Amino acid sequence: MDKYEQLLECEERLKNQFQRLDKLALINQQKVLQAFQNHKISTRHFSGTNGYGYGDIGRECLNSVFAEVMGAEKAIVSPLITCGTHALSLALFGVLRPNDTLLSITGDVYDTMNENITGTNVDIGSLKDFGVKYEKIALLDGKIDFEKAQVKIETIKPKLVYIQRSRGYSCRSAFSIQEISDAINLIRKYSPDSFVMVDNCYGEFVEEKEPADVGADIVVGSLIKNAGGGIAPTGAYIVGTNRAIDLIERRLTCPSLGAETGSYEQGYRLFYQGLFLAPHVTVQAIKGAYLVGEVMNSKGYDIIPKSNENCYDIIKSVVFNTSDELIKFVQLIQKNSPVDSDAVPMPWDMPGYEDQVIMAAGTFVSGASIELSCDSPIRAPYIAYFQGGITLEHVKCLCLDLLNNY
Repeated sequence: MDKYEQLLECEERLKNQFQRLDKLALINQQKVLQAFQNHKISTRHFSGTNGYGYGDIGRECLNSVFAEVMGAEKAIVSPLITCGTHALSLALFGVLRPNDTLLSITGDVYDTMNENITGTNVDIGSLKDFGVKYEKIALLDGKIDFEKAQVKIETIKPKLVYIQRSRGYSCRSAFSIQEISDAINLIRKYSPDSFVMVDNCYGEFVEEKEPADVGADIVVGSLIKNAGGGIAPTGAYIVGTNRAIDLIERRLTCPSLGAETGSYEQGYRLFYQGLFLAPHVTVQAIKGAYLVGEVMNSKGYDIIPKSNENCYDIIKSVVFNTSDELIKFVQLIQKNSPVDSDAVPMPWDMPGYEDQVIMAAGTFVSGASIELSCDSPIRAPYIAYFQGGITLEHVKCLCLDLLNNY
């Protein structure tokens, strides 16, 4: 059987998943279209401003559209927020005060957040330096340990409860909206005044609802992942309740200004257009993740989640036996990229990570993980975290090369 027939067989086995995803893309596209229409978006909203940015209607309406799409009361959407980690840190510092407690109920936070919360050195400006206490509850077989979470939440009444939706560099699957909803209901029952914050990176538009739809106070994501549709050149968003966003926007600028200032002379068209395309592009990436997973599974490699399981982010984990196998896989992804295809990724000491990291990112927007990309720490178990692909056809090109090499 040649590689084209093998690829068709893999795709045929995914027929039911692909049909489900086509319906999801339509539902989310309708939601985004309705938000654009409700806020009467026109070309005047695409123009940028300079200086203070007072009365920047492009910025203000972009915030309003995002809030509606994400099921929130208010939003901050800004190219001045440099990345998802920056947005998460901004939200935490906006809400938390000295002697408050931050509780993660989804185990370890993503690697780049450790320094922001606990700090390995004194006086670097971490939450710990400002007297914020941090506790975490380990996952139980990859799921939230509701029994321990209940006891801890009821006992310490944390100021903020943190939920990381995606897997980070762990072996688990991402959390569904239903699981997030169950966790929020638990928190509301035993500590109703706690803020609930969800790291939604990689999770936008993978279901019909978003975390704010089920009661999250703060939801954070990057615009060079799902929500930017492969077009947004930078930035991040924070959406949530008025109570939470009012606090966070005063951290974004300063207490006396909040969200009244902030200009971006280049204009906002790419952010609006990226959001409009996001439901379709996200589903393209999910289909690609399923297809890569099915190809690698057919070659004997374990994958997370399985092909018959629903995914709740755009990531497909592929488990290898050795670091060499992992490195080969990442290098093949770079080789099949449209940009820097001749580059050969190697593990390196990437800022913010405890282990060496290897990353394939031959992308039009630097580091955009909604585009075909992959990254992994070099540590056992040797798991490649594959994501992205703004067209399914591009991912199929990669799959044909994978079938050639495994």
